[in-house]
Amino acid sequence: MANTVSSSNALTPACPRDASNGDASRGDAPRDVAQAELLVPAQAFALKFWGVRGNIPAPGADTVRYGGNTACVEVLAGNQRLIFDGGTGLRVLGCHLLDQGQPVNAHLFFTHTHWDRIQGFPFFAPAFAPETHLDIYGAPALNGASIKQRLMEQMLRPNFFKPLQTMAATMTFHNIAAGDSLTLGAVTVEPWSLNHHTSALGYRVTWQNRVLVYATDTDPTQTSVDPNLLMLAAEADVLIFDGTYADAAYSDYSSPQQGQPDPWHLGIEIAQASQVKHLVLFHHNPCHSDDQLDQLEHQVQASFANACLAREGMTLNLL
Repeated sequence: MANTVSSSNALTPACPRDASNGDASRGDAPRDVAQAELLVPAQAFALKFWGVRGNIPAPGADTVRYGGNTACVEVLAGNQRLIFDGGTGLRVLGCHLLDQGQPVNAHLFFTHTHWDRIQGFPFFAPAFAPETHLDIYGAPALNGASIKQRLMEQMLRPNFFKPLQTMAATMTFHNIAAGDSLTLGAVTVEPWSLNHHTSALGYRVTWQNRVLVYATDTDPTQTSVDPNLLMLAAEADVLIFDGTYADAAYSDYSSPQQGQPDPWHLGIEIAQASQVKHLVLFHHNPCHSDDQLDQLEHQVQASFANACLAREGMTLNLL
């Protein structure tokens, strides 16, 4: 089911100029193309990380290299722009898109609606431009609320100063579920169930026989690999996996208990069993500094050479 929201006479939030520049590298390993700009030809399959943290933004001197914005990943596949999750990284992406001086047409996919996945949406400047067209996708929440309802509720007072209806873009909302198959031009997007605690979705994106898998809110209580994850990740060129977040403040999602492996160990096991070419760990703990994440990356690469930790600005090319 789809609903369209459009309005006019809305103010566009002010944005700083995007400071990044340069061309996207075409190196094979993800770590070879870090900090490159997402400037690719129309017939390309590339992705860029605009936010990589979990739970809450983590700005500061000790998070500069990995970044402090929450989850947002941009994918260009053929002539389609796909955006996965709308954390605070979505605000930065929006400013960058406005800098290009072209109308924005994008498909925005939400895994679920924890704050770290939606808190950038009210600050996505292109949504206030009447020439923008957005298709927005998400699964109903456990209480039955649609993705449209949850984004609208986030923008009601006292949470935000403008309701969603003041966004001037044409927005079409799609309620989706695991098992669907979405065709966007020559691109196929398949939602998969990841976590029954949050009703989170993962996504498998296929274009020209290349596959990107975005699986970033898996069930941390699992003691072994979920067969569903193995099928989702099967022979992916890149697997973005929720493998580094652990916060003892949340007892149900804390560091693994006795006999329960670290999340990144599960990510490696999935990557190996599914014959994944490159593994990218994502959704970093906001308490982890750049130095701590460097140490974790060394540990991960000792077990799986074609692995890295996501950094803001890192660009990967799948072709």
